[in-house]
Amino acid sequence: MTDLYQSQRAMRRMRKQAMDRGVIAILDVGSSKIACLVLRFDGPDRFRGGDGVGSLAGQSSFRVIGAATTRSRGVRFGEIEAMQETERAIRTAVQAAQKMANLRVDHVIACMSGAQPRSYGLDGDIELADSVVTEDDVARVLAACDVPDFGDGREVLHAQPVNFALDHRTGLNDPRGQIGNRLACDMHLLTVETDVVQNLLYCIKRCDLELAGLASSAYVSGISSLVEDEQELGAACIDLGGGATGVSVFIKKHMIYSDSVRMGGDHVTQDISKGLQVPLATAERIKTFYGGVVATGMDDREMIEIGGDTGDYEHDRRTVSRAELIGIMRPRVEEILEDVRSRLDAAGFEHLPSQQIVLTGGGSQIPGLDGLASRILGQQVRLGRPLRVQGLPQAATGAAFSSAVGLCLFAAHPQDEWWDFDIPAERYPARSLKRAMRWFKDNW
Repeated sequence: MTDLYQSQRAMRRMRKQAMDRGVIAILDVGSSKIACLVLRFDGPDRFRGGDGVGSLAGQSSFRVIGAATTRSRGVRFGEIEAMQETERAIRTAVQAAQKMANLRVDHVIACMSGAQPRSYGLDGDIELADSVVTEDDVARVLAACDVPDFGDGREVLHAQPVNFALDHRTGLNDPRGQIGNRLACDMHLLTVETDVVQNLLYCIKRCDLELAGLASSAYVSGISSLVEDEQELGAACIDLGGGATGVSVFIKKHMIYSDSVRMGGDHVTQDISKGLQVPLATAERIKTFYGGVVATGMDDREMIEIGGDTGDYEHDRRTVSRAELIGIMRPRVEEILEDVRSRLDAAGFEHLPSQQIVLTGGGSQIPGLDGLASRILGQQVRLGRPLRVQGLPQAATGAAFSSAVGLCLFAAHPQDEWWDFDIPAERYPARSLKRAMRWFKDNW
């Protein structure tokens, strides 16, 4: 626990150094693509100290000066499977982005999907020594939160205070400087598998880069795809990636739950490849140009030429109707959405005041998906595109880039986390299990 706390603090220090120098790279290591963006920070306000828990401490204005993507290799379910292949792909993306930016970058902030995330809601409270809340009091109340015994082989990726209460006033974003006697705090903790994180760290090190931060893809996709009201009133972001589908739930501008489903767009492609007996590259092309999940009467008559180069004339000249293609795609898309639904039910999503669902990620571009999703998830569903970011090339503004854009915002406006406070060494949080969602239902 202590090692992790120290390594996260070291990453924060490195991020500050990179910001002081004015450039940092963003790396989205996905199952279908690896995206790298180079950011330049400008203005005298480049890095202001923490100006509030959750008020996005250290705001900075930035622009994208380099961008590149390459096909991902060696990554499955959002986790590295073949180290050398992934290393080559990361190098390719980073070098191309550096070339466009015309400078060398040493520090990267990365995000990852897989790693079997688990969410916990923790709480703690303390008596104040003095009647005014200080930075030390915030550190003490965070240390008083009971950390669950999440088992060996897992580590904390995010530990964010999401709510403070001072005496009888709850819903405070930042209690510092306020007067009271008793301070309580709710914290959201996200743990992931250690091996997956270590593999990513090792891979980035092998590319001669320093890691200045690590985030969950589901979290950063939510930051970039949910509008402010949705983050405030309650919404879920469903990030349909290639190898995994991330789920994150936000309220009061904080993520309070995250999970991931080990299925994504690549699985739909594999189904098409098996169903039509075509290579994966052909299946991907057919999915992109003709795919869908809702068949109409027209689709029986719309024929798709499969094409091929096996040399067997009959085999290569086959056609299928679009209705057949939809018949292959729909069951898998339904399965992914059913899985998402069960995660949201487990999270107690129906207790939120607003239950907006936003679909993003490359897989969200399948025509008709929003209609199918609102039937299965039973809520208001919309398709989300990431916020506009200065200097971002047009090709990188689609839903497939929501986690890369979210990572830019995460780099420029990090939310205060547990390790941003000087927690006394002997006061590392105690361990007892409280499930996230009981806390969640009681508190909102």
